[in-house]
Amino acid sequence: MAHPNPSPHAGHELPATPSSAEQATLIGTLAHLWPYIWPSDRSDLKMRVVWSFVLLLVAKLATLAVPFTFKWATDALTGKGSAPVLASDWLVWIIASPLIMTASYGGVRVVMAVLTQWRDGIFARVAMHAVRKLAYITFVHMHELSLRFHLERKTGGLTRVLERGRNGIETIVRMVILQLIPTIVEVTLLMAVLLWVFDWRYVLATLCMVVVYMYYTYKATEWRIGIRRKMNDSDTEANTKAIDSLLNYETVKYFGAEAREAARYDRSMERYEDASVRTYTSLTMLNAGQAVIFTIGLTTTMLMCAYGVRQGRNTVGDFVMINSMMIQLYQPLNFMGMVYREIKQAIIDIEKMFGVLARPPEIEDAPGAKPLVVSAGSVRFEDVRFAYEPERPILKGLSFEVPAGKTVAIVGPSGAGKSTISRLLFRLYDVSAGRILIDGQDIKDVTQASLRAAIGMVPQDTVLFNDTIRYNIRYGRWDASDAEVEQAARLAQIDALIRMAPKGYETQVGERGLKLSGGEKQRVAIARTVLKAPPILVLDEATSALDSHTEHEIQGALDRVSRNRTSLVIAHRLSTIVAADEIIVLDQGRIVERGTHGALLVKGGLYASMWNRQREAEAAREKLAQIDDENDAPNRVPQPVDDVIATAAE
Repeated sequence: MAHPNPSPHAGHELPATPSSAEQATLIGTLAHLWPYIWPSDRSDLKMRVVWSFVLLLVAKLATLAVPFTFKWATDALTGKGSAPVLASDWLVWIIASPLIMTASYGGVRVVMAVLTQWRDGIFARVAMHAVRKLAYITFVHMHELSLRFHLERKTGGLTRVLERGRNGIETIVRMVILQLIPTIVEVTLLMAVLLWVFDWRYVLATLCMVVVYMYYTYKATEWRIGIRRKMNDSDTEANTKAIDSLLNYETVKYFGAEAREAARYDRSMERYEDASVRTYTSLTMLNAGQAVIFTIGLTTTMLMCAYGVRQGRNTVGDFVMINSMMIQLYQPLNFMGMVYREIKQAIIDIEKMFGVLARPPEIEDAPGAKPLVVSAGSVRFEDVRFAYEPERPILKGLSFEVPAGKTVAIVGPSGAGKSTISRLLFRLYDVSAGRILIDGQDIKDVTQASLRAAIGMVPQDTVLFNDTIRYNIRYGRWDASDAEVEQAARLAQIDALIRMAPKGYETQVGERGLKLSGGEKQRVAIARTVLKAPPILVLDEATSALDSHTEHEIQGALDRVSRNRTSLVIAHRLSTIVAADEIIVLDQGRIVERGTHGALLVKGGLYASMWNRQREAEAAREKLAQIDDENDAPNRVPQPVDDVIATAAE
């Protein structure tokens, strides 16, 4: 199915979102939904809206005829000549015939039901198009929001916001257009009929009942809204905890924390249970009150009519008619109570969705931004300063250049700001001060799409889509052929492993790539970057998840990929960057050393110290391996010890 709009920026703007004051009102919500119910570019949907209203009017006229046929059938059966005087005797005979009137009563009800369902069926495409388009806009907007926004939110909570907002939009569109407006029309027409057939006292009694009924419904529903919001919050919390725990399935198993996770989830579900019980209890109180109020109004009008029958002013058919009309009035009234509740709850459900839409993207293209033109591929940082939080600066006046076609490595202790550099280069964040240039062009002045198309990234933590290996590699360049995908896999040293699997490139990788090892996931990430073939390459600790043997294999592939490309390498293992054209040593957000590998070792500073510690760690690992081989011990040193040694060496 095609997207509602292939490009989120082509002839497509975000809907203006209501302010906090407007978010609790139906009018404010409808004002923002109307362009999607009556889309300017879809004449077919507009015609569906028109036909829906035509069918609505005809159905309500049929509805009005039902009490009359019931009255005429009753009067005909009781022998009372209460049929209206008509110009034609044969029409009088038809109305006076109990069999014909009884059949007419059934026929009118069938027509009413068929027209109503026909209307709903015609309008369904309009409603679901509005739901789909707004869900699409919200999904696109979520991707346009900054990395900071997503790091502050939980993925499970965001998906629930999208799901509830989508359902809320559907509820409002269907309830207002298909239920609220028809109900208002029906109640108005029934009041007019009451005044015409009976007198003003019946209208007054009915109006008093309607006013009290609606006031009670309003007050009770407002009370229930707070309860509903607590239930939604508890549901979101429980869902978020469930997703978080399942995404960390292996970690839960490592630490035997199944019982703790279950208890944590159950605490959230306990709060949801309490809120849900209060929601249902309050609903029973609302329904009971509505039934009592309506019954009083119904009884009052029927007593008035019964008295009129005793006085000879009315017939038994009138008594039956007033009962039928009031029962017919009860249905839309009862539905109005439900409509009000559903609409108010739907507004609550889309409140957070509107909040997401109202949040402007932190990173936006500058007005008149032009595509990045990469002629050579040089990257330059000029006095770059950055802080995630103002009181905690990360980069403090960083200046360096990665010449075109050269490789520059960034090293330093944890927390020095190494990975922040790659995020700034991709414009996942904007610099606080200074600027970043590519071939002399400030990256703030070019389009984000062209900037990111020119840079390839192999991250430290690779997360894959829950799809096939081929899909994940092709993500680097969507129009690549199967042969190109497989060539990229060969360069990343993973083609042979893929072909060993029964399904080969069609093997599913699982949620976040959990079916693959860390090294396999990293090779897939390298393969899709190879496929992208960007002029600028960023390797953010790209081999940190690999063992030493695999690292040496992949390093050769990375060297081939980096050849003749501008490469920025953020290194964890210093052995991988000894051939870099320049090594920059960061410490606490500042450059403390820079030079080639040999020059930095001679200098004997921070880099030399880090190098020596890593060499000592490697020597310790080799010694442990040698002892194992000599003793041929059945209980070998477990792999985690290697990681502990490496961590200590860092």
